[in-house]
Amino acid sequence: MHPVLRSATGKLFGLATALLLLAAAVYASIVYGVIGTTWRTAIDAYFHFNGSNEHIAIKELRVPRALIAAAVGASLGIAGTLLQALTKNPLADLGLMGINSGAGLAVVAGVTFFSVQSLSEMTWIAFLGAVASGVVVYMLGSVGREGLSPLKVTLAGAAVTALASSMIHALLLIDERKMDEVLLWLAGSVQGRKLSILIDVLPYMAASWIVALIVSGPINTLLLGEDVAKGLGQRTLLVKAAAGLVIMTLCAASVAAAGPIAFVGLVTPHLCRYLVGGDIRWMTPYSAFVGAILLIAADIAARFVAMPGEIPIGVMTALIGTPFFIFAARKGWSKS
Repeated sequence: MHPVLRSATGKLFGLATALLLLAAAVYASIVYGVIGTTWRTAIDAYFHFNGSNEHIAIKELRVPRALIAAAVGASLGIAGTLLQALTKNPLADLGLMGINSGAGLAVVAGVTFFSVQSLSEMTWIAFLGAVASGVVVYMLGSVGREGLSPLKVTLAGAAVTALASSMIHALLLIDERKMDEVLLWLAGSVQGRKLSILIDVLPYMAASWIVALIVSGPINTLLLGEDVAKGLGQRTLLVKAAAGLVIMTLCAASVAAAGPIAFVGLVTPHLCRYLVGGDIRWMTPYSAFVGAILLIAADIAARFVAMPGEIPIGVMTALIGTPFFIFAARKGWSKS
């Protein structure tokens, strides 16, 4: 735990600082890029729109992608924190739940068999595919006398991921002409996303954020041990089911909006654990800010690495997350 954030007052100060950093990250995302602009230009794009390239870039491209990156980053951060707490596995990643690959399979199938081309249609197909794969993983992880267990959920997620990935490759080989239409989406990207996509999934995200804050206390108790939690009167199965539903919904909404983006849900909980310790009640709000800032920063970096082009944000997060995963695995992190 960071020394400054040991007290409740310090933690609240940290949240206020994180809010300012998030605002600065959104500002940088809107202003900086191939076309250089200013904050005044960004304001004029909404109140004195003149049809210039700068105004179009800000209004149609940069503001939507900054807001989508912030919402998706916050969702992945919270989902990753809850997943690692629920499975008691500090190296658990959202990709293990099979949700990313399930959404990818649904999109590839939609493009291959139904000639889906609209990004908004892909969004809802991805959402349905993510939810369906999450339900399958949850059901497989609940089979047996002992019911739901972290190990069975992990194994079920790995099996669904492997199956869906194999089917994705098979479908792409069957119809190579459709490959270009889905490769960018499969890599994970907020480029070219419209604000309407975020508006469609935001109610699901917002509701899940609220529920995550509510269940963070019971999950904290659950970390003491299931027997202890039951002894304190907690309905552990209900808590696990609520947390699982939140994780699944946040992952599905994020994948629907920006495609499968890896490692944000892995890295964010470790950073938050370093800042505020292992208390899930504090880690949950911190993970929202840290995840949002991390993904916006990755998006900004993705623009400058290959300027005037850019690489998908999913590739950038993988470049950041892979070394972190190796370092965390070698250290055997469970607590910071």
